[in-house]
Amino acid sequence: MLLLGHTGITLGAAVLLGGVLTNKHLSRNEGAEATNHDQDSSQMGTDSSRNPADKASWLTSVGRYVDLRLLLIGALLPDIIDKPTGLLFFRETLSNGRIFCHTLLFLILIILAGTYIYRRYQKTWLLVLAFGTFTHLIFDQMWRAPQTLFWPLFGFAFSSIDVSEWIPNMLHALMTNPSVYVPEAIGAASLVWFAQALVRRNKVFTFIKYGQVN
Repeated sequence: MLLLGHTGITLGAAVLLGGVLTNKHLSRNEGAEATNHDQDSSQMGTDSSRNPADKASWLTSVGRYVDLRLLLIGALLPDIIDKPTGLLFFRETLSNGRIFCHTLLFLILIILAGTYIYRRYQKTWLLVLAFGTFTHLIFDQMWRAPQTLFWPLFGFAFSSIDVSEWIPNMLHALMTNPSVYVPEAIGAASLVWFAQALVRRNKVFTFIKYGQVN
């Protein structure tokens, strides 16, 4: 999977997940308000008669809590690190664009670090990167390369591939291989869909400036 597939589908998955969790939370709150309206109104400052339009939107709910720029970076993080490392700087020795950051070990380390930062400082930025990295490994189907995914359990060396025609081969696959161009089309559609949602809600300038939708 390439740029648009990783970023667009990851964003779409996060939006859907955020929408489901937010709507479940709102449903529980509304049930409590219906049972004891006065107590909930005084404690939570909510009104059960609020307009349904005030509910969190599936399109923008995730942006209220997550820096979307970090989410997009996380979706590409393994490639951002591994592609230059394995294909440019250490091309003669590694000759592979899926190395250290495409491993389960890397994912576990950033999850543990992100959990520590969240518990100590209430900051979620590293967990956001971890979510993006997780989706990247899934979309790259890394279980098909167990020597890389479970590194270093099967040894410290990564398998080497012929990268001399890497860019031409990638472009050819983008034009002829459905497993490449279909995810790219879905990712592009997801990005366009979300961008239109931001514009319709006059949030685009807030997103550009802060990375969050308020």
